[in-house]
Amino acid sequence: MPQPIAPCLWFDGVAEEAANYYVSVFKNSKILTIDRFTGNDPDPDGSVLFVEFEINGQPFQALNGGPMFQFSEAISFSVTCDDQAEVDYYWDTLVGDGGEESHCGWLKDKFGVSWQIVPRRYYEMARDADRRRATQMVQRMFQMSKLDVAELEAAFNQ
Repeated sequence: MPQPIAPCLWFDGVAEEAANYYVSVFKNSKILTIDRFTGNDPDPDGSVLFVEFEINGQPFQALNGGPMFQFSEAISFSVTCDDQAEVDYYWDTLVGDGGEESHCGWLKDKFGVSWQIVPRRYYEMARDADRRRATQMVQRMFQMSKLDVAELEAAFNQ
Protein backbone atom coordinates (compact mmCIF):
# COMPACT_ATOMS: atom_id res chain seq x y z
CA MET A 1 0.00 0.00 0.00
CA PRO A 2 1.50 3.40 -0.94
CA GLN A 3 2.46 5.75 1.88
CA PRO A 4 0.45 8.99 2.30
CA ILE A 5 3.31 11.05 0.81
CA ALA A 6 6.18 9.62 -1.20
CA PRO A 7 8.32 11.15 -3.96
CA CYS A 8 7.57 9.49 -7.29
CA LEU A 9 10.54 9.46 -9.67
CA TRP A 10 9.67 9.26 -13.38
CA PHE A 11 12.03 7.09 -15.44
CA ASP A 12 12.18 5.96 -19.04
CA GLY A 13 12.35 2.18 -18.70
CA VAL A 14 14.89 1.97 -15.85
CA ALA A 15 12.68 2.28 -12.75
CA GLU A 16 13.59 -1.15 -11.40
CA GLU A 17 17.30 -0.65 -12.12
CA ALA A 18 17.21 2.75 -10.38
CA ALA A 19 15.34 1.44 -7.32
CA ASN A 20 17.79 -1.48 -7.00
CA TYR A 21 20.69 0.94 -7.31
CA TYR A 22 19.39 3.25 -4.58
CA VAL A 23 18.75 0.42 -2.13
CA SER A 24 22.30 -0.82 -2.76
CA VAL A 25 23.81 2.64 -2.07
CA PHE A 26 21.82 3.54 1.04
CA LYS A 27 21.94 1.25 4.06
CA ASN A 28 18.65 0.22 5.69
CA SER A 29 16.84 0.37 2.37
CA LYS A 30 14.66 -2.13 0.55
CA ILE A 31 12.39 -2.82 -2.40
CA LEU A 32 8.78 -3.08 -1.21
CA THR A 33 6.79 -3.94 -4.34
CA ILE A 34 7.27 -4.23 -8.08
CA ASP A 35 4.21 -3.89 -10.32
CA ARG A 36 4.54 -5.33 -13.81
CA PHE A 37 2.49 -4.90 -16.94
CA THR A 38 0.24 -7.79 -17.96
CA GLY A 39 -0.73 -8.97 -21.42
CA ASN A 40 -3.59 -6.45 -21.48
CA ASP A 41 -1.32 -3.42 -21.02
CA PRO A 42 0.39 -1.40 -23.77
CA ASP A 43 3.88 -2.66 -22.84
CA PRO A 44 5.25 -6.19 -23.16
CA ASP A 45 4.34 -8.84 -20.59
CA GLY A 46 6.40 -8.61 -17.45
CA SER A 47 8.02 -5.22 -17.98
CA VAL A 48 8.08 -3.03 -14.88
CA LEU A 49 5.53 -0.27 -14.48
CA PHE A 50 6.00 0.85 -10.87
CA VAL A 51 8.37 0.15 -7.95
CA GLU A 52 7.88 1.09 -4.31
CA PHE A 53 11.02 1.20 -2.19
CA GLU A 54 12.42 2.74 0.98
CA ILE A 55 15.64 4.58 1.67
CA ASN A 56 16.27 4.63 5.43
CA GLY A 57 12.55 4.39 6.08
CA GLN A 58 11.63 7.17 3.61
CA PRO A 59 9.17 5.85 1.01
CA PHE A 60 9.92 6.39 -2.67
CA GLN A 61 8.20 5.37 -5.87
CA ALA A 62 9.75 4.77 -9.28
CA LEU A 63 7.58 4.86 -12.38
CA ASN A 64 8.47 3.85 -15.93
CA GLY A 65 6.55 6.68 -17.54
CA GLY A 66 8.49 7.14 -20.76
CA PRO A 67 10.78 9.82 -22.23
CA MET A 68 8.44 12.82 -21.84
CA PHE A 69 9.93 14.22 -18.60
CA GLN A 70 13.49 14.62 -17.35
CA PHE A 71 14.90 15.36 -13.92
CA SER A 72 16.22 18.82 -13.04
CA GLU A 73 17.96 20.46 -10.11
CA ALA A 74 14.64 22.05 -9.14
CA ILE A 75 14.10 18.91 -7.04
CA SER A 76 16.90 17.27 -5.07
CA PHE A 77 17.26 14.90 -2.15
CA SER A 78 19.40 16.06 0.75
CA VAL A 79 21.48 13.48 2.61
CA THR A 80 22.69 14.64 6.03
CA CYS A 81 25.98 12.91 6.88
CA ASP A 82 27.50 12.40 10.32
CA ASP A 83 31.13 12.87 9.25
CA GLN A 84 33.53 13.27 6.33
CA ALA A 85 33.72 9.51 5.79
CA GLU A 86 29.97 9.40 5.18
CA VAL A 87 30.14 12.45 2.89
CA ASP A 88 32.93 10.74 0.95
CA TYR A 89 31.01 7.46 0.70
CA TYR A 90 27.81 8.96 -0.72
CA TRP A 91 29.59 11.49 -2.94
CA ASP A 92 32.12 9.04 -4.33
CA THR A 93 29.51 6.32 -4.86
CA LEU A 94 26.89 8.49 -6.57
CA VAL A 95 29.38 10.44 -8.70
CA GLY A 96 31.76 7.54 -9.31
CA ASP A 97 29.14 5.31 -10.89
CA GLY A 98 28.36 7.58 -13.84
CA GLY A 99 27.18 10.64 -11.91
CA GLU A 100 28.19 14.25 -12.28
CA GLU A 101 29.65 16.71 -9.76
CA SER A 102 28.06 20.10 -9.27
CA HIS A 103 28.68 22.84 -6.67
CA CYS A 104 28.07 23.32 -2.95
CA GLY A 105 27.61 19.63 -2.16
CA TRP A 106 25.23 18.96 -5.07
CA LEU A 107 25.57 16.18 -7.62
CA LYS A 108 23.56 14.23 -10.15
CA ASP A 109 23.59 10.45 -10.07
CA LYS A 110 23.79 8.28 -13.19
CA PHE A 111 20.01 8.52 -13.62
CA GLY A 112 20.04 12.35 -13.53
CA VAL A 113 18.53 12.61 -10.03
CA SER A 114 20.01 15.49 -7.98
CA TRP A 115 21.35 14.95 -4.47
CA GLN A 116 22.82 17.23 -1.82
CA ILE A 117 25.46 15.49 0.29
CA VAL A 118 25.82 17.67 3.40
CA PRO A 119 27.69 17.08 6.66
CA ARG A 120 25.61 17.68 9.77
CA ARG A 121 28.36 20.00 11.00
CA TYR A 122 27.64 22.35 8.09
CA TYR A 123 24.15 23.04 9.43
CA GLU A 124 25.47 23.63 12.94
CA MET A 125 28.02 26.18 11.72
CA ALA A 126 25.61 27.88 9.28
CA ARG A 127 23.13 28.41 12.12
CA ASP A 128 25.69 29.65 14.63
CA ALA A 129 24.82 32.87 16.44
CA ASP A 130 28.14 34.39 15.33
CA ARG A 131 27.03 35.44 11.86
CA ARG A 132 30.53 36.54 10.82
CA ARG A 133 31.92 33.04 11.38
CA ALA A 134 28.89 31.42 9.75
CA THR A 135 29.23 33.68 6.69
CA GLN A 136 32.94 32.86 6.35
CA MET A 137 32.11 29.18 6.35
CA VAL A 138 29.28 29.55 3.82
CA GLN A 139 31.52 31.61 1.53
CA ARG A 140 34.05 28.75 1.57
CA MET A 141 31.26 26.25 0.85
CA PHE A 142 30.35 28.22 -2.30
CA GLN A 143 33.83 27.39 -3.68
CA MET A 144 33.49 23.61 -3.22
CA SER A 145 32.03 20.73 -5.14
CA LYS A 146 32.16 17.93 -2.55
CA LEU A 147 31.95 19.47 0.92
CA ASP A 148 35.04 19.09 3.09
CA VAL A 149 34.29 19.29 6.82
CA ALA A 150 37.86 20.23 7.80
CA GLU A 151 37.95 23.09 5.28
CA LEU A 152 34.54 24.33 6.40
CA GLU A 153 35.69 24.21 10.03
CA ALA A 154 38.87 26.11 9.16
CA ALA A 155 36.87 28.85 7.41
CA PHE A 156 34.46 29.01 10.35
CA ASN A 157 37.32 29.36 12.85
CA GLN A 158 39.30 32.09 10.99
